[in-house]
Amino acid sequence: MPQLPQRIWSDEDWERIQRGYAARDMDEKWNVFTEGEVAFLHRSWTGRGVFAATFTPVDGGGRRITHAVVERDPDRYRGTNDDYDCLMLELVISAIVLGEPATDLRSRLVELTRARPGSADAPAGVIQHSALGLRSDS
Repeated sequence: MPQLPQRIWSDEDWERIQRGYAARDMDEKWNVFTEGEVAFLHRSWTGRGVFAATFTPVDGGGRRITHAVVERDPDRYRGTNDDYDCLMLELVISAIVLGEPATDLRSRLVELTRARPGSADAPAGVIQHSALGLRSDS
């Protein structure tokens, strides 16, 4: 991915990311697991991998994503926009794995989606649910 989230994830965030996230019902769209320093984000219904992000320690504590790949086969993932992919990677980790409100990221998702042809009038809730899904409380 040419664009990566700039967020520095705290050591506590990284511990939670390492525990992963498993979808528990049909309204959840993502499964996340880690192997070593890499977080893998898969669609829950198909099991298809969409993102793989390498987290690297940062001086002073925390971690940053220093490398990531995204699926580009249009039969497996419809994303083709670098801004959208960067946003989705951060949004899934923030909202789904960590359970954060991620209000600004959600708003950007709606803006980017509405900029696509045929999506200008899509309701924000439909956009968010279609791409992100829900997160069950633990």
